[in-house]
Amino acid sequence: MKKVPVRFVLLAAAAVLLSAGCAKKKVAVAPPPPPPAPAPVAAARPAPTPAPARPAPAPRQAQAAVQPRMPNAATRARIDELIARIEDAYFDYDKATLRPDAVNALQADSTELRDILKDYPAYKLTVEGHCDERGSEEYNVALGEKRAEAAKNYLVQIGIPTEQLNTVSYGKERPVCTDHDEACWQKNRRIHIVASAEAR
Repeated sequence: MKKVPVRFVLLAAAAVLLSAGCAKKKVAVAPPPPPPAPAPVAAARPAPTPAPARPAPAPRQAQAAVQPRMPNAATRARIDELIARIEDAYFDYDKATLRPDAVNALQADSTELRDILKDYPAYKLTVEGHCDERGSEEYNVALGEKRAEAAKNYLVQIGIPTEQLNTVSYGKERPVCTDHDEACWQKNRRIHIVASAEAR
């Protein structure tokens, strides 16, 4: 038998190995696709933060307690005392103009009265107008009203609220003197201030 050179054997073996390697070549398989990314979860919106409640304004000390609309008994007694000290204002015959002595009468203690009344808006005063016995009833009622209005206007000028002043005319129906002479008639031509009936 003829001896095959080693060289050929090696070449043949290499060829066989190469062909075997080619035949078993693995096909590259694409890797599986990555799983789909999870859908973004909508972030839950936080509930709106309620606006902080505004603290109620601190009441002023003077208004901490509700101011009564009517004075207590002690204050009412002081008002009555001041009214009693304000003398009746007197008028000339057939006139409704305040004389200087009438102004002085109204001025006495009226500043303190004003300062008290402004704190009690429901408390009212009535200015009464009076006349002497001469003249008709109708005429004297009209004249008494003019006198009451003249006094009221003066009191408003010094600061008493007009809403707290009523007027009424009694004409010649309520004289303080019943003699039939000028001295007596002068006493009847007057205005007189009282607390209104509804204030009691």
